[in-house]
Amino acid sequence: MSKITKEAALLYHSKGKPGKIEVTPTKPHSTQTDLSLAYSPGVAEPCLEIEKHPEAVYDYTAKGNLVAVISNGTAVLGLGDIGASAGKPVMEGKGLLFKIFAGIDVFDIEVDEKDPEKFIQTVKAIAPTFGGINLEDIKAPECFEIEKRLKEELDIPVMHDDQHGTAIISSAALLNALVIADKKIEEVTLVVSGAGASAVACTKLMMSLGLRKENIIMCDSKGAITTRRTDLNEAKKVFAVDKDVKTLADAMNGADVFLGLSAADLVNKEMVRTMAENPIVFALANPDPEISYDEAMASREDIIFATGRSDYPNQVNNVLGFPYIFRGALDVRAKSINEEMKLAAVKALADLARQPVLDVVNSAYGLDRIVFGREYFIPKPLDPRLLTTVSSAVAKAAMDSGVARRTIDDWSAYENKLNEMMGYSNRLIKRLTGLAKSDPKRIVFSEGNHINMLKAAVTAQKEGICIPVLIANKERLLRIAQENDLDISGLEVIDNRSVAEDARRERYARILAKKRERQGWTFLEAFEKMNDRNYFGMMMVETGEADSLITGVYSQYNDFGKTAMDVIGVREGHSHFGAMHILQTKKGTFFLADTLINRWPTTETLVDIAKLTQEAVKFFSFDPVMAMLSYSNFGADKKGSPLSVSNAVKYLHENNPEIKIDGEMQINFALNKDLRDEVYPFNSLKGKDVNTLVFPNLTSANIVSKVLTEFGYSGDSIGPIQMGLNKPVHFTDIETSVRDIINLTTVAVVDAIVHEKTDKRKM
Repeated sequence: MSKITKEAALLYHSKGKPGKIEVTPTKPHSTQTDLSLAYSPGVAEPCLEIEKHPEAVYDYTAKGNLVAVISNGTAVLGLGDIGASAGKPVMEGKGLLFKIFAGIDVFDIEVDEKDPEKFIQTVKAIAPTFGGINLEDIKAPECFEIEKRLKEELDIPVMHDDQHGTAIISSAALLNALVIADKKIEEVTLVVSGAGASAVACTKLMMSLGLRKENIIMCDSKGAITTRRTDLNEAKKVFAVDKDVKTLADAMNGADVFLGLSAADLVNKEMVRTMAENPIVFALANPDPEISYDEAMASREDIIFATGRSDYPNQVNNVLGFPYIFRGALDVRAKSINEEMKLAAVKALADLARQPVLDVVNSAYGLDRIVFGREYFIPKPLDPRLLTTVSSAVAKAAMDSGVARRTIDDWSAYENKLNEMMGYSNRLIKRLTGLAKSDPKRIVFSEGNHINMLKAAVTAQKEGICIPVLIANKERLLRIAQENDLDISGLEVIDNRSVAEDARRERYARILAKKRERQGWTFLEAFEKMNDRNYFGMMMVETGEADSLITGVYSQYNDFGKTAMDVIGVREGHSHFGAMHILQTKKGTFFLADTLINRWPTTETLVDIAKLTQEAVKFFSFDPVMAMLSYSNFGADKKGSPLSVSNAVKYLHENNPEIKIDGEMQINFALNKDLRDEVYPFNSLKGKDVNTLVFPNLTSANIVSKVLTEFGYSGDSIGPIQMGLNKPVHFTDIETSVRDIINLTTVAVVDAIVHEKTDKRKM
């Protein structure tokens, strides 16, 4: 990780709008009606409902997704008592992390008050605003009393993250480190360096997991905390031991576990070498640990090591916990964050680290493969599974322990909702949306009278994705818009059957008749076709009067295919065109083809589909690794579709060796590379994760894509995306959702941008 300079840090915080967070409206506010609903007189109605039913505040306000990050600036990071205002950048940073990792809104509140009682009363007075309170950077021992009182006197989740966040993550790390060391928690000895809020909370939580108090030695800046000392406060007296130890070095001799929450360079190699076999060393002081990574690794080969830093393995980072703990607590409207919820988070984190690591995580950290062991025993902060794993565990524990005000019955639906909320299922479409907004194109919505098509056009225009052109009966369109309260004043509407379009229909007909004259077309036949909205719309694209087209909510795909072949034609170098779906799943992004056009593809057709899919996947900035699917594997069946698939693969291997493809194979062998490589070690995709599936026929492709979507195994489904036509015209499914049409519109705009650049290069 590159060194963070003072200049870079100050510029990051000051450039553009100062600070790191802002408040964004969540409701429409562009009209007088919107403003009347948002404030006066409309706002009176929810106020009266909340007065009658106090719990309704969660239904009509942002309370249920709003957390206060509150500090008095007395223990800010490693900077100490720097004051409330100076601590504000840290509190804003905490708010940013809440938002980007768990979708939780935050108000950061810096209270200029060091008196614990006055601080408590201040927080209590503002608590009705929030669904939860995250106490931050408050020095010990005051922080203990402040948190204890607020938890007792408020009915919303309260957590001092400096205590419990570190405790939860380090405890999860300890459970897994003990697995690697082959030791039992009730038998190990622990040495703690530091006696502040974090150290006390970590030690107590580890005791809840089974660590014995008599096996713990805690040290502060004056040495070991023993019953012989007379300078101990109440928090430290709890951990005083009747043992003949004075220094940290004395305590570490023979210890199984070292937990550092103190200061840099307090531990050296010699001290680590005195520890027991397979020593567990958590040097968590920030920014510099009690012993550096290099020194620790050089001390002995059997060390199991973690720090609080992101540039070394096994980072014990609070961001693994607090966003998801509050997410789960808020979603069941918990009255508190109790021990059961914290322990549930510990076990969820520990279990997740023992699961196979997603490729997206490997990629994010620039590693080929992360596996459970000495170099990885705590999840990486960018693992998207943290959201659903930890939040669900915490929510369940809140329900089971009786502090939840609401219940969750469908956990699969809950996890899907979380993923959708955070965009884990639609990051690709977000990237494409950004590109589309940079150069919006004229997109024809040829079935403009359909309500979903109309809503998609209105939304796409409002979001700046495209410039919509609707082909529709204007009177009917106006009626539909009024019935659904849609503002269509800025939309271009063309009624292709109206007298006003006679001249354009005639012009299009002459162009199309000329183009198809060797196929027996006459002008009259072409003119008649211009009454069809898809023929008319595609001619707009063909003539350059529009950049792309969306259709399909009324039309049948075979009609679309015929129209597209008549007007647009197949791209040079190909004999067919096809369609592809993109499925964004928890296991990554997958591309499926052909999902719409070719019913029973021959070997030649499959070759063309594979080539088109290769190009299409690269279009979306992915490296295609393709499996040609069937019900048999590598020649086991030499008849029917398996033979066609096998012959297609053979042709591609001989003539297009640059394409990473193999088959025929069953889908389990395609998606499980370990199984595939073990049973069929000769396969040409050895060691590679397949992300592109080419199906033997339309039936199997269409069914699989819809089953995965309907069963909730995927997030946003993007498609069908046409591949192989000369112009970017696209076809959606009958009765598809508004969001699906918007997604396809985004693809159509990006497709048009690429076509435009390609055409310019040819000139």
